[in-house]
Order: sequence, then structure tokens, then C-alpha cells
Amino acid sequence: MIDNRFLEELEIGTTDEWILERVGIRERRTVLPLDYIRSTKNADLRAGQEAALYSNVETGRRAALVALERAGLAPGDIGMVVAGGCCPEMQIPAEACRIAHALGVEVPAFDLNSACSSFGAQLHLLASMAGLPRYVLVVNPENTTRAVSYADRATAVLWGDGTSAAIVSSEVPARARVVETTLASSPAGAGSVVIPRFGHFTQDGGAVQRFAIKTTQACLEALLPGARARVEKTGGRVHFIGHQANLLVLESVARRAGIGWDEQWHNVIQFGNTGAAGAPIVLSQHWDQLKAGHSVVLAVVGSGLTWASMRIDIEEGT
Repeated sequence: MIDNRFLEELEIGTTDEWILERVGIRERRTVLPLDYIRSTKNADLRAGQEAALYSNVETGRRAALVALERAGLAPGDIGMVVAGGCCPEMQIPAEACRIAHALGVEVPAFDLNSACSSFGAQLHLLASMAGLPRYVLVVNPENTTRAVSYADRATAVLWGDGTSAAIVSSEVPARARVVETTLASSPAGAGSVVIPRFGHFTQDGGAVQRFAIKTTQACLEALLPGARARVEKTGGRVHFIGHQANLLVLESVARRAGIGWDEQWHNVIQFGNTGAAGAPIVLSQHWDQLKAGHSVVLAVVGSGLTWASMRIDIEEGT
């Protein structure tokens, strides 16, 4: 675990107070050994790749097995694998193919990478597709600390590692039902958030934060009316999940959109920015709190610049 004290000890000009004031993050997880970060600050990306304790394939496999168990399914029930995120380990093959191989399944598999908005983009694409198999595995292995320079205080404080997995179906009803999705982008901002093929993560922090607040608020306000109307009839509640990159951004969005803090679910304080895995991990962590009649509005933003949103209605069922 990388807490703020650990980052202070790296002597890169940061403090717990400085970090909390700017991003509100206290802790992050990493696949990199802490001694490796202390001694090298991850200056050599190839060395970081070799030093990592877990690969994207392994964390993807483990997350998939958790999702399968929760759904009461076996790997052999999966008919397609879709993966994606911010920092794939290889140019080819697709990480979806490698994860499918690790699970022992022979099915169509492909990557859809849209940075931190990948989960939203994946579900939006799947919702538009015909002829899908009965069950599709969507997995986002985000071990992006491998691309972080721990000599740069502006970016070292942001990232944590995490992997999400979800099983979706257009045939089998579930209690969590995606009823609306959106996807959009502004390619004019393509240079604002970057992980070069042979370089560390960089971003235009101020511009990206303004974009994240404005865009997340717009996504939320577009889907809130329908969610509010539904819960008025069902007696349920609306919950909002945003991109888990910065606590201050989430607070600003909630304030501007008139969302109560108790209506927003988040984990950025304990896990940092886990990229495309962040929002679906929050959903997973609150799975047992989802009751029939509730609605969840999820909005994510990412490099590209891209953004996506969805409304998930909770019905009776398992």
C-alpha cells in the first residue's frame, strides 16, 4: 500500500496535507514492490514492468473469478471477453485474449480501450450490438502505477492499482439492469492526458480537472431526471458514482448538481485513481446495498478526451 506518509518519505516535495488539499487521496494499492519504488522511483519503465508482482492478466483473471462466483457461473459459461483500460502490458495480443486464455475459455475476445472511460464505452458498444452470446465478461485490469514516475509529485500522488470485472447479458434478466448509456468525445483534447508508449503518465492537471467537473456534471444532470422520476414511483434512492480520480472533483460535481453527499458512492480516498476500474469497483463494493427500486447514475471521463455515462435500475432478483 502507498499511503501519503510513504510518498513524503520519497522526498519529492509532497506532504499529507498537500495531497489531501489537492486530491483528497490517503491511500493507493500498487503491483510494484515498495522497496523498488523507494530505490528507483520507477525511473525505468521496463524495469518496472519486470518488477511488478502481478500482471494485468493475473489481476484480470482473479477479478473475473470473483464476478463469476457472484453470478453463480463458471468460466465455460462465458461466450465473449472484452477488456480495456489505460495501460495495457502489450501492444498485441489483446489483453482480453490473454485473460480468456488464463481462464481456459476459447471465445471471441477483444480490447476496447478508452482510458478511464473504458467501462462506459464497453457497455455502450455492447448495448448496440446484435447476436451477442448469452454471457459477456467485461474486465478492466488497471495496474497503471507501472507507468508512474515517483519522482514527480504532481502525478505520483494520483494513481492506485485495481481491477474490475462484470458479467453482462442481453438475454438473461438481472437485478441490475443498464437501461441507458451514452458515449462522447472531444479529440481536440487528445494531448491533455497521455501515457506514451515508452514514457510516464503526464497530464495538464488544471485543464483536465475543469473538464472533468464540467463534463461529469453534464452527464449527471442528463440522466438524473429519469432516475429521480423512477425512484419517486418505487420509493427507492438514487446513487451517483463518478470517475474516481480526485475527491475534490467529486465534491464539486455533487455540489453543483444538487446531489447529497450521502447519495454519492466513492472509494478514491482509500484507492486513488484506479482508471477504468474505479467506478465499477465502487459499484461492486456497494453491491449488497443495492435494493429493488434504487437507481444508479454512473459517469466517467478519460483521456481522449472521452466521457461515458449510464443509468442502472435495480429490480427484484438475485
